[in-house]
Amino acid sequence: METIEQLLESKDIRVTAMRLLIYKFLAEKEVAVTLSDIENAFEKADRTTLYRTIKTFEEKDIVHQIDDGTGITKYALCEQGCSCNIKTDLHLHFHCTNCGETVCLTDHKIPQIKVPEGFISENVNLVVKGICDKCSG
Repeated sequence: METIEQLLESKDIRVTAMRLLIYKFLAEKEVAVTLSDIENAFEKADRTTLYRTIKTFEEKDIVHQIDDGTGITKYALCEQGCSCNIKTDLHLHFHCTNCGETVCLTDHKIPQIKVPEGFISENVNLVVKGICDKCSG
C-alpha cells in the first residue's frame, strides 16, 4: 500500500508536515468537512496555509469539492486512482437533513450524462438529501 508521502510525491506535491497532518485529518473522517472544520482542528496553523493545502489537494485530485446545497463547500478525499474525471470518477453524495453531515457514496457511480450538442459539461454533482443511516437507526 502506498504511503501518504508516496501519494503526495506521485502527484508532484512537496511533502510538508502540514500537508501530512491535513491528509491524515481528512482520512480519519467518514464525512465531508468544511474549511472551518479544518481550521478548528488546526487552530494554531496559518489559515492561508490550510486554504492553499486544500486547493493544492483539489488541483492534484487528492480531494474533491462537494456542493451539498447548504451554501458551504465541503471536501472529501478522493478514492485511490481517482482523477476526478467527469466521465469515470463521479459518485453520489448524501446530505442528511437531520444531522447536517454529507458523505460520499463512492460505490454508487453517477452515470454519464449527455448534454445537447454545443454544451460542455465541466462539473456534475448529484446530492441526495434525506436521513442518514445513523439518524434513522
